[in-house]
Amino acid sequence: MTDTIDMAQTTAERVARGKAIVAELTNGAPQPHSLDALARDFPFLSNAVNAFAVGEIFDRTVLDVRTRQLALCAAFAVLGLTDYIKIHAGYALNHGATEDEVKEIANLVIIPGGFPRAIMASQAIGELLASRQVPDSA
Repeated sequence: MTDTIDMAQTTAERVARGKAIVAELTNGAPQPHSLDALARDFPFLSNAVNAFAVGEIFDRTVLDVRTRQLALCAAFAVLGLTDYIKIHAGYALNHGATEDEVKEIANLVIIPGGFPRAIMASQAIGELLASRQVPDSA
C-alpha cells in the first residue's frame, strides 16, 4: 500500500491491484454484483473504477480500512445511495466495525442530510445487517 501514485504502473497493474483490494474488503467472498455488471456492460468504466477508485484511493494508508469504509458509508448515506451504503458498511463490518458503529451512521446523517436521508440510511443498514444474520439451526 502506498500514499502516492506510481506513474510507472500500467492500468492493467492498477486494475489487478483494485481487484485484489476488493477481494480483501469482501474477505474473499465474491465481489458485489454491481461490479460484475459494470465489467460486463461498461468495461471502460469498470477499469476506471478498479484502477483509480479502488486501486489508487482504497490503497492509501492514511486511514485504516475500517475508518475509510465508515466514512464512505456516511458519505453515501448523505447522498441517499443506499446500494453503496450496504456495500461499504459491509466492508466496514468485515474490517472491525461494530454493528452499533454502522448504525450510528444513520444518526449522524440527520445533520448534513436531513431526516429522509437518515431514514433511508437506517433502512439500508437494517437490510444489510439482516442479510448477514446466520439463521438458527433449530
